[in-house]
Amino acid sequence: MDTKQTLDALSALGHDGRLAIFRLLVRHAPEGLNAGDIATALNFRANTLSANLTVLANAGLVSSEREGRHIRYRADLEAMRALMGFLLEDCCGGSPELCRPILEEITCRC
Repeated sequence: MDTKQTLDALSALGHDGRLAIFRLLVRHAPEGLNAGDIATALNFRANTLSANLTVLANAGLVSSEREGRHIRYRADLEAMRALMGFLLEDCCGGSPELCRPILEEITCRC
C-alpha cells in the first residue's frame, strides 16, 4: 500500500456512515451482505448507501458481486491488513516487542 491508497482509505473511513458500513461488513465477513440488508441494518436510504459504498469501493475497502438482482458487498480484509501494515511499518523504532500489544489487538481472533 502506498501513501495515496492510505489517504484514500482513511478519507473513506473518516465519515460516520461509511465507517458504520465498513464495520457492519467486517462483522459479516467473509459472507458479506446484500445492499438491501445493509440499508435496513443501518437505516440508510438506497441512494445514500449507494454513494457511500462507491466511495468505499473506490478506496479499495469493499468489493461487490452481483447475485441475480442483488449485489453482495464484502469488506476487503486484505486491504485493511495492508492499511494497518502501512501505518505500523516503522513502528517502535526497530523494537518489535514494543509493537506486540498493538499487533495482538488487531489480529483476528476468529
